[in-house]
Amino acid sequence: MNGTSEESATATGTSGLLLAILASLAALGTLSTNILLPSLPSLAASFAIPTAATGSLMSSFFATFALGQLFVGPLSDRFGRRSIVLGGLVTFIVGSVICAMASTLDIVILGRVIQAIGVSAASVLSRAIARDLFSGNELGRVLSFITVAMAAAPGFSPLLGGGLDHVWGWRSAFIAVALFGVIIGIAYAACVGETHHASRDKLNLVAIFRGYVSLLRDRRFIVPAASVATLIGGLFAVFTITPAILVDGLGFSPMALAMFYAGTVFVVFGAGFSAPRLTQRAGLASVTRAGLMFANAGCLVMLILAGIGFHSFSSYLLPMLVFLFGMGLANPTGTALSMSPFGERAGSASALLGFMQMATAALAIVSTIALPVSAFFALSIVLAILTTMAVLIFTLRV
Repeated sequence: MNGTSEESATATGTSGLLLAILASLAALGTLSTNILLPSLPSLAASFAIPTAATGSLMSSFFATFALGQLFVGPLSDRFGRRSIVLGGLVTFIVGSVICAMASTLDIVILGRVIQAIGVSAASVLSRAIARDLFSGNELGRVLSFITVAMAAAPGFSPLLGGGLDHVWGWRSAFIAVALFGVIIGIAYAACVGETHHASRDKLNLVAIFRGYVSLLRDRRFIVPAASVATLIGGLFAVFTITPAILVDGLGFSPMALAMFYAGTVFVVFGAGFSAPRLTQRAGLASVTRAGLMFANAGCLVMLILAGIGFHSFSSYLLPMLVFLFGMGLANPTGTALSMSPFGERAGSASALLGFMQMATAALAIVSTIALPVSAFFALSIVLAILTTMAVLIFTLRV
């Protein structure tokens, strides 16, 4: 009896460590971006440039991040997860060190591009490794945990970044993420073996392209993946536009803004931890559908309030909490639905899903900024359109 208990405790500990490593891999991209936000003014001052010029640090990162995922997935399907993850982490650390030692903005941008190349492996393969090891409702549980980590990173990292910038300056943020990359790399190398044991074909660009096309034409993938991608696109628009709403529009201080981000994370926590239990009772598809409808309801209410002139903090906060709760439910379960049928191509499926998310995020951000209305009204319009599209797309699932 004691031996069985000890084996169970060991298995639980191993599973918990694996989840922590996968969550850290998934969160690395958003952590390395949002930790910089409080440091952008001081970074610009050190190079004697306008703060607006630092926007290239974000655009270069996300563009590389989106495209890099398309290559990382097939490479991992061919050569395995372990070597690609470790190579990506080393690349990320090198890019972070370049940024920390940079003497011009151009060198920082170069470092950010190198960072993005490395972190694309971490983000894509966190989902692919989860699919290698789990399936069905259990995969949904693991992805829920990963979603919570991805939500926590942008929520809490501005607080960390602000403290680092205040004490040691903007370069310390890059040193911090480099050290985080080292820790993840050591933990991954020590605790996670190769997880991709399916047959591996030779690397062929034509075959890769055809593989992506086949995924796009497969309703089992494209319907839940497109639904999730629209939600994530809306989430990144929220991260980008919220400062204009709360700081410029409502007079929040930067610290109050950081506290807002940190506080809303707990809503995603609640949804992420509820999703696995709900899927055991209702199934992945039902929980995904409910999450999409919650998110859509919150955004439609926000649009109505913004349209009739209610631009107060409560008229932004309450609908936003509903949106975040719905997103926290639908993202892990929808991701599990999109990846579950494609075990042998988990890397490619995860890569295409990641690319769709980043592309939708870029489109959502550009559209929100371009609309000739207030930031609050513009964001509510874009979120209402995206979440309505997500609900309609998911109705195509059979």
